[in-house]
Amino acid sequence: MTILAEGRLVLVGAGKMGGAMLEGWLARGLAARQVVVLEPAPDDALLARSGETGLALNPDIDTIGDARVVVLAVKPQVMEEVVPGLRQLVKSSPVFLSIAAGRTVASLARHFGAGAAIVRAIPNTPAAIGRGISVAFANRSVSAAQRGLCQTVLEAVGKAEWVDDEALIDAATAVSGSGPAYVFHLTECMAKAGEGVGLPPDLAMTIARETVSGAGELLRRCALPAATLRENVTSPAGTTAAALKVLRDGGRMEALMAEAIAAAERRSRELSQ
Repeated sequence: MTILAEGRLVLVGAGKMGGAMLEGWLARGLAARQVVVLEPAPDDALLARSGETGLALNPDIDTIGDARVVVLAVKPQVMEEVVPGLRQLVKSSPVFLSIAAGRTVASLARHFGAGAAIVRAIPNTPAAIGRGISVAFANRSVSAAQRGLCQTVLEAVGKAEWVDDEALIDAATAVSGSGPAYVFHLTECMAKAGEGVGLPPDLAMTIARETVSGAGELLRRCALPAATLRENVTSPAGTTAAALKVLRDGGRMEALMAEAIAAAERRSRELSQ
């Protein structure tokens, strides 16, 4: 995969998500010499990688004259402090790709200019193992080539989809951005329930973890709809049918998930104000 044919990729913030994306880019062939990392508190691994590979770590902003894409991976609460120091990068006419939750395109345009090419994306934590899903929105200044570049950058850590309405980023945040936590909580609940019917705690958690991860992998590999896979597991009047009757009675699981996702979407909109 050719991520960047020329110029450099600037990563602002190399925490958990930024660090995961960096690993994905390098693993997929991006040359370290094409990467600039701006990180005020680099960990030992990043320091070692910089010393061994030629990756540029915290150079003077004025020396970065060929930025093609600038990935903003800092925490949302410090974005307003960090972004003003990046204005010099505008001279290279890069595309700014923000993965900071709650930071709108308009809020970034106030710093980079109304004509700046800006993409707002929401990845999720499975990006750390190359299995993330990102949802992105591009403003009108983003060219087809820049959109393609952002697609490649995001696909280095998983799948990437696009929306034409920035408001849908809040909905995507509620489903995919927060979604891993829902799955992890489901695993916790399954393990706890397993203990309730007599399984030792360690065994209950092992069974729950392997069941959830295995079902997820089956869902990924199989082209059948989730509903069909569910039906395939459910024998009439069997154990699964008995459990699903409880979960689906009155649509309560569906209603609870709808309520949870609506709450997350609402909070995402509040943070974007």
